[in-house]
Amino acid sequence: MKYVLVPCDFSKEATEAYKFALEIAAIAQLEVKVIYAIDLPVLTAGFDVQPYTFDPSFLNELKEGAYSNFNKLKSSYSGSVVTTFEVIFDSITRAVRDCIGTGNIEMVLMGTKGTSGMDEMLFGSNTEKVVRFSTVPVIAVRTAPKVSSIRKIVFPNRLALDQAELMKRVIDIQKFFNAHLYIVWINTISNFQRDPEIRGLMTEFAKHYKLDNYSLAIRNDIEEGVGILGYAHDLGADMIAMGTSGHRGLAHLFHGSIAEDVVNHGQCPIWTFSTRK
Repeated sequence: MKYVLVPCDFSKEATEAYKFALEIAAIAQLEVKVIYAIDLPVLTAGFDVQPYTFDPSFLNELKEGAYSNFNKLKSSYSGSVVTTFEVIFDSITRAVRDCIGTGNIEMVLMGTKGTSGMDEMLFGSNTEKVVRFSTVPVIAVRTAPKVSSIRKIVFPNRLALDQAELMKRVIDIQKFFNAHLYIVWINTISNFQRDPEIRGLMTEFAKHYKLDNYSLAIRNDIEEGVGILGYAHDLGADMIAMGTSGHRGLAHLFHGSIAEDVVNHGQCPIWTFSTRK
């Protein structure tokens, strides 16, 4: 059986992600797997000393508290979807990576508060980090929408014709939500092209991937992320769908990720899928 994975810390945003996951899973005939990660610090008394081992009773107390919180959450949003819960003693990003590695995860659905300023530059959000390494689609939400309300999906793209896997996934979610796809090119100073040239590329792109129920748009802005969010806001978009390059290490430091910026600052649900080979 395939699962929608929901990392949960029982915050308001995580609860919203859980609610959205239940509705998606019910329609897609998936199960929901909720994980609660407890990242214990490694304590040592000095060099050549074994790390401090936490008392098993203390760990059991943490687990019992988590299960109690989950049972309250589950009882508040009952339904027919099969839901499992697991406490994992690890960082949230490693816990999610390991779950994805089992091959049973169809998508990850995470609540996010986003980040800004120095926090964004130095630390980022857990959701941003999962977007960076995930090999399955990730949906980041602040507030759970109804599936039936998602009718406008903004899809910014570079219009290349070598994106078969990404496009298959995007077409699948468009059909799942029965939504109109708004394909947008963000014209910035660094990647500026004349409108007639872009419209020709967009028409070829739509024909190549045999798209249906779509519109084409061009927006001029100072930065791609700003342009995407501005276009989505003006349109009243219900979701933004994006491919992400998944830069890591120094590559991420110098190049960043437009998708991660959008996840941090977007208000509607953000669907991402890694195009990193």
